[in-house]
Amino acid sequence: MTATAATAEPLTAGRPPRRRLAIPAELPTEAVTAIQDTREQLPLCLEPLRVEVATLATGDYSVRGLESIVAIERKSLSDLLGCIGQDRERFDREVIRLLAYPVRALVVESTWHELEAGNWRSKVSPAAAVGSCLGWVAMGLPIIMAADHARAGQYVAKLLYTAARRRWRESRALLAGLEENEA
Repeated sequence: MTATAATAEPLTAGRPPRRRLAIPAELPTEAVTAIQDTREQLPLCLEPLRVEVATLATGDYSVRGLESIVAIERKSLSDLLGCIGQDRERFDREVIRLLAYPVRALVVESTWHELEAGNWRSKVSPAAAVGSCLGWVAMGLPIIMAADHARAGQYVAKLLYTAARRRWRESRALLAGLEENEA
């Protein structure tokens, strides 16, 4: 063997060649499984995602495999008013837990206009409702005003899929970099 032939041998000589991982370019929606918390009282329709029921540490919804990354809390208007009023301390602790997640949101089945109008039977004033929500936003908790239950389901499904797709693309890029280093 000549000197040039010896230097041209791959570093993996004597080892079987590594198989390339066949990872699709895009993440199909049907491959994403949403996790719905066991305590969720009024489950959302998250079509086209698959849904499994399990206990989540924080939030009402997450993605299978991303439970430590994604946490979405859902509130009806009456739930939100309770969290602003009599359950404020408990919900503030929930907000602090949500802030630890890279992907987090509070999805409210109402609108800003409805909060400002204050057409409810509660001691919570419209100013307190809007102020509390803006305070949570200032802390770093995105609030999605989804208007109603059906739209909340659509937004949560899209948010869960988008978070999963982002992690999918990051993983593909990481694997591509590893494969390039091994080549």
